[in-house]
Amino acid sequence: MSRPAASAAQRTAAIGRHLMSTSAVTPKSRVDAPDEAPVLFESNGPVRTYILNRPAKLNALNEPMLNLLRPQIEEWCQGELAKVIVGRGVGRAFCAGGDVESVVQAASKEETRPQAIDFFHREFEMDYILAAVPKPYVAVMDGITMGGGVGLSVNAQFRVATEKTVFAMPETKIGYCPDVGASYFLSRIDGEIGTYLALTGDTITGRAVYEHGFATHYIPSRRIPALLERLAALEEPTFQMINDLLEQESSERESDEVSSSFVGAKREALDTAFRHNTVEEIFAELTEISETHQDEGIRTWAANTLKMLGDRSPTSLKVALTAIRKGKPMNLLEALQMEMNIATAFCSGGSPDFQTGVTSVLVNKEKSRPAWSPAHLNEVNDEEIRQTFFSKFSPEQDTAPKITPPAYLPQPNQLADPMRYALPTEVEIRSMVDGSHRDSGATEITLDELLAKFDRARGRKPGMREKILEVVQRKCVSEQDKHMDKRWLKWKH
Repeated sequence: MSRPAASAAQRTAAIGRHLMSTSAVTPKSRVDAPDEAPVLFESNGPVRTYILNRPAKLNALNEPMLNLLRPQIEEWCQGELAKVIVGRGVGRAFCAGGDVESVVQAASKEETRPQAIDFFHREFEMDYILAAVPKPYVAVMDGITMGGGVGLSVNAQFRVATEKTVFAMPETKIGYCPDVGASYFLSRIDGEIGTYLALTGDTITGRAVYEHGFATHYIPSRRIPALLERLAALEEPTFQMINDLLEQESSERESDEVSSSFVGAKREALDTAFRHNTVEEIFAELTEISETHQDEGIRTWAANTLKMLGDRSPTSLKVALTAIRKGKPMNLLEALQMEMNIATAFCSGGSPDFQTGVTSVLVNKEKSRPAWSPAHLNEVNDEEIRQTFFSKFSPEQDTAPKITPPAYLPQPNQLADPMRYALPTEVEIRSMVDGSHRDSGATEITLDELLAKFDRARGRKPGMREKILEVVQRKCVSEQDKHMDKRWLKWKH
């Protein structure tokens, strides 16, 4: 049963304690690190916090940060005093990604290329460690969370989005491919939203990050200090205690607050267009929607999406779509290894687009389309893509590093479900409608019964009823019972 929400007075007091503690001469216990260190570490009761501290660079991950992060996280994983791990960032970002400018610079020279490949190797192993942490891990995505920042957070058991969260996997914009486990988590998001985000590099913000399952909770940014204080006050915290606390601080959607636009007819159009297994078919479907759909807004959306895709690296689009499709049946470790092989290929001259994109978009900040090579989709050879990015480089051939997590961590098939505390997925809703869900207990169900069952299973989680109603409207039909005054839900097949 959910605990009563914290009162305004309690929150105000907690914020006051937070401000006093962060401005005092002697703060909470910290691992020795000067304020200019790129990662800070804090101990407060049972909570151990890493704080990404490169605000001028939007906390972009670089080699010194990884050097600091891994040994400390591993110590907390194995120690008895650390009961909860929290990750957050200084400034307006949690983490805007990896320091790809340095990576591309290293990859451009044969003598320093191993350093570029090693950066990805160490980053991906760090991502797996955080996904497999054997104790509660709370990632506070309060600000820009992209690329490498997504890798640090998206598989945490608890992921907090705020109105300041800006979420994206923008790699195709710079001639690269979504990584840090993207082929695993994007392939498991409802419908084809993950495919859309992987190919377009589009951003989603605020509550939409929660509604699509990338965050497990949505909490206003002003409440984060109080949340952290309440976490630190827990004695012998359990996963359920932490979830209850996060739910207490969570917020329902305000009347003027923007929610996800990927619902209803637009969502149907998105799933239709991005269901294909070739980029050419996706372009063709979007073209047809942009010309023939009865809804002008959806025609405009399709045309804008075509423009976005047209600006992306054709090679990156092919690699990204193949990786998303291959990643769906993989576990996280297998997906990260595939992405390690792909990263090695990009760093080893598999495509000039990575260097072209980073130089054009990030270094020179040009607004025009980068000079991709090949420049057009029909010039990209599918067999060369398969050979270069999915066959040539691998640990078995001693041509790519092997992702090797510490032995004390759970095996990939034993990792906690990252969606356990999130809104129910469409797969869960369908299995409840079809009667195959473990908590369904029936082969037929009405809408009221469906809502009641999820209320019992998840509590009255903010936004849950709205999501279920949207999915039911889009995916189900109802049939009148012949003998009772009930309408049974049936999933459209």
